[in-house]
Amino acid sequence: MTKVELFEIIRKEHYLHGKSVRELSRDHQIHRRTVRQALENAMPPSRKPPERDPPVLTLGLRAVVDRWLKEDRKVHRKQRHTGRRVFQRLTREEGYGGAESTVRRYVGRRRRELGVTGEAYCPQHRLAGDEAEMDWYEADVDFPWGRERVQFFEMRACFSGREFHRAYPRQTQQALMEGHVKSFEHFGGVFKTVRYDNLSTAVRKVLRGRRRLETDRFVALRSHYLYGAEFCRPGKVGAPEKGGVEGGVGRFRRGHLVPVPKMQDYDELNAYLLACCAEDDARLMMGRTRTVEQMWLDEAAALRPLPTEHFDSSEGTTVRVDSKGRVSVRTNRYSVPISLAGRKVEARVQANRVDIFHGGRRVAGHPRLHGRHEERLKLDHYLELLQRKPGALKRSTALHQAREAGQWPQSYDRLWTELQRRYGQSDGTRHLLDVLMLHRQYRVGDVHAAVELSLEYGCCDGGAVAVVLRQLLVDERRSEPLEGIGLLERFERPADTDMSIYDTLLIDVAADEVVG
Repeated sequence: MTKVELFEIIRKEHYLHGKSVRELSRDHQIHRRTVRQALENAMPPSRKPPERDPPVLTLGLRAVVDRWLKEDRKVHRKQRHTGRRVFQRLTREEGYGGAESTVRRYVGRRRRELGVTGEAYCPQHRLAGDEAEMDWYEADVDFPWGRERVQFFEMRACFSGREFHRAYPRQTQQALMEGHVKSFEHFGGVFKTVRYDNLSTAVRKVLRGRRRLETDRFVALRSHYLYGAEFCRPGKVGAPEKGGVEGGVGRFRRGHLVPVPKMQDYDELNAYLLACCAEDDARLMMGRTRTVEQMWLDEAAALRPLPTEHFDSSEGTTVRVDSKGRVSVRTNRYSVPISLAGRKVEARVQANRVDIFHGGRRVAGHPRLHGRHEERLKLDHYLELLQRKPGALKRSTALHQAREAGQWPQSYDRLWTELQRRYGQSDGTRHLLDVLMLHRQYRVGDVHAAVELSLEYGCCDGGAVAVVLRQLLVDERRSEPLEGIGLLERFERPADTDMSIYDTLLIDVAADEVVG
């Protein structure tokens, strides 16, 4: 039993069965400090992982065994490899030096995955709130940057048939964590059990039978929400064990993703998926007399309430900023303010985003890259450096990416050309950098409008653009209607009021002067 699994048992016995810290310490023969750590957080305090030797049965040897077992399907069943025969051939032909039991376990598992067919199944009776099924599937979606193969997360309530779908670029562990958080929030509670495939993001190793060696992050998720996990048999033979979600994948994809949908981004796609889920709640499944929505009313009441604290689906890592103001996260590089070069910062990796923190303060945020050795740089992070080295701006990677993303309007190039003509190459570029600094204080559209107006006026320098920008904002505030004036409303007068009535004040003033 790992420490994360021990923490899960402690949390369940305390929160679900009411055991005290002293009882838990005595029952599990551990210190009460360890019990309190489990009750405070589902993840144990971090420790240095031990160094382990690589597995004896390497990937190359596994490929050899897989080839032999696949060839066995074409020969007489009495002339197929046994576990011992595979071990003998590996030892003699491939120089294998491990134990026979390791080979026998692997051969038994792979034979079940490759050769089991024609099974019979028993109908199942589902209880409200008792079980849900989760699966991944994929489909193509057209975005402005082209057609992309998108990964879809689905969780399905077994009793009512209600579904939740969410799209991600990749099947990462952070996407799996976030998908669970969003699913439980969508359903408004937690099921007693969730059934899975043998996901690599949740299962580190498939053991004999139904036992699995799970990842610590997955165990922490399960411990936080206090539900149970069941895993199907590996391979295609395990698919019927969660037939509801398997069938739901095909129905949902044919009904809502054909033809290929066109979306602006993942936010619009996920909003579309939520609308499709709401539409499907009204369907009547075969063999039932009530709709999904009507059956969900019974199931929602049986769910376990959500925990009061939120589960952080992101994963943190400490990285060092290089001399070019970049941090490397999952083989990709992201920019941070250049003033942090050489410092250590914390990167919080989410399914679709990477946020960088320093000293407890968020200093940078980027959409997550899912390739390898890619870069995402922001020009704003290098402005202070470019003030000292203005010649580096023209061919900078950050400027190139800003142009490709449509964040660099043509008016900026016209302004840059005019500034260099008036002040020279270096000083003209510095004036342009002063304009770019305005983006830190004002809205992007306002700065763009001020640059356009400055070019029209012919007053092209950083200070002039700042003056025009502030004047635009003053004029905008003046044009806004006066609201919330409260007690001053009693002094309101119509615009066409006769002003001659105020002449009586002059008469009264003249009378006072005569008396005086």
